[in-house]
This record gives sequence, C-alpha cells and structure tokens, in this order.
Amino acid sequence: MNDLSTATPEQPPIVEVQDMRVTFGSQNVLRGVALSVPRGQSLAIIGESGCGKTVLLKTVIGLVRPTSGVVRFCGYNLAELSDRELTRQRVRFGYVFQNAALFDSLTVGQNVAFPLRQHKSESPSRIRELVLARLAEVGLPNSVISKKPAELSGGMRKRVALARALIMNPELMLYDEPTTGLDPIMSDVINELMLRTRNQHDVTSIIVTHDMRTAHKVADRVVMIYPVNRLEPDEPQLIFDGTPDELKACGDRRVLQFVRGEAGERLAEMHQASSDREPQS
Repeated sequence: MNDLSTATPEQPPIVEVQDMRVTFGSQNVLRGVALSVPRGQSLAIIGESGCGKTVLLKTVIGLVRPTSGVVRFCGYNLAELSDRELTRQRVRFGYVFQNAALFDSLTVGQNVAFPLRQHKSESPSRIRELVLARLAEVGLPNSVISKKPAELSGGMRKRVALARALIMNPELMLYDEPTTGLDPIMSDVINELMLRTRNQHDVTSIIVTHDMRTAHKVADRVVMIYPVNRLEPDEPQLIFDGTPDELKACGDRRVLQFVRGEAGERLAEMHQASSDREPQS
C-alpha cells in the first residue's frame, strides 16, 4: 500500500490560461483561449499575422492584462499580484523580443548585464564573468562586449538578446518570432541555440513563430491560433493542438494551408472583400 504521507504533490503547469479574452477597444483579439503548459515542454504557437500570437505571449508575463479569464504562472493568478509581486515573478522569465529590443545607447555587455544590475547585487567582476559566459554560450566572442547594437548583424543582435534573456537563469523562456528577418543559415543557428538552451538549462519554452522549420525542429507541441474575425461565433480560436508530426497529418484545411504556405481560399476572400467595397452602379 502506498504511503500517502510521503507522496510528492503534483506540480501545477508552469503556465495555465483559462477562458481568456483580450479586447482592445472594439477589436476582439483573443477569445475563449484555454492553454496549459507543463514544465519542460517546448511549445510553438503558430498562426497568420494579426491572429493574436504575440498578445497571448504578453499575457503570459502580465504585460497585457486579459479582459476576462485567468492567467496563472506556477499557480499564481497574475491578476491578483501587486505590481511588486508581478515584478518578482517576471525575474523567472526570459523574453527574446521579435526585433531583439536591445538598448541602442548601451554596449553589448551593458545590455546583457542590464537584468543583473536591476535585480541582483553582484560585483562588477562577477557581472563581467557572467556576461562573458552567456555570450560564449550563444557563440559570440569576448570582443563584442564593447560594441554597440548598431555595429552588429541581425543574427548577432538576436544572439545578444538570447544571452540577455538567459542571464537570470529563467525557468520559462519566451521567444517572439526569433528567426524573423534572418537568412536560412542564421535561422537554423537560432533554432539550434534554442534547442541547446532547453537541454542545458532545463527550461520551459514558448515560441511564437510563423517559421514552420522552427516549429518542427524546436517544439514538442504546436498550437495554432486562428483570427477571431474569421471564426464562427462558437468556434474555438485554437484550431490545432498536437505534436509536429500530427501537424503534418492534420485534416483541417485551414491548418494545412498555413503549414504549406498556400494562399488557398484567402485570395478568393480578398477578391470578394474588394468587390463588396466597390460602389454599385
């Protein structure tokens, strides 16, 4: 017979979203979204531009407050936290923004060290040691530490952003279109670095992307969001949730058209919308 007194309680999902809705004025961006992300998983969120992927990512860390519904991080309801408590929880996140979002006036070293200086009391020598370690981890030489972001290529800026996101040893890594604007080789470098980050740091990852190579290579699980304005009133906004292999075999024509990059019915819809706007004779 099991000794229940020594049983370890099951950990809650690191991220849990329940019946969430986000509106901006009269625009409904997210509707009825429900999502649970267990620890250690790498989740890719796909969908066409404007469907709400980045908004969903920002609600996970409290940058956007949901209009209704609940967002939990490690069991904490973010809406119930004070600003100070929310800031404390955000230290547990690493966020790689779409365009790197580096501070142009700071050097690479200062950019990477920024979270440390905001939240830790470390000596200058220790900060430099940690910064160089993170830069080396993303394949950048020590010589970049004194450069400004404008002196770097797009791929190097993305890697600096990754180094900065890792500097606080986060439990959850969030990536917003990490390969946008990069050539195929550098895109694959970023994909490999995301895989290495997951394996070396045992973190949970949520990746917003429209790059199907990234979704297939990096993710254990893929969800697809569909624009609210193209759904029937009772249709769920998450139209796919499964593994990358299941994504390839999905029978939903909307999913297949996105995965294959086919215009499909969209050209007909655009033509019809244009015709509807034309003045009647």
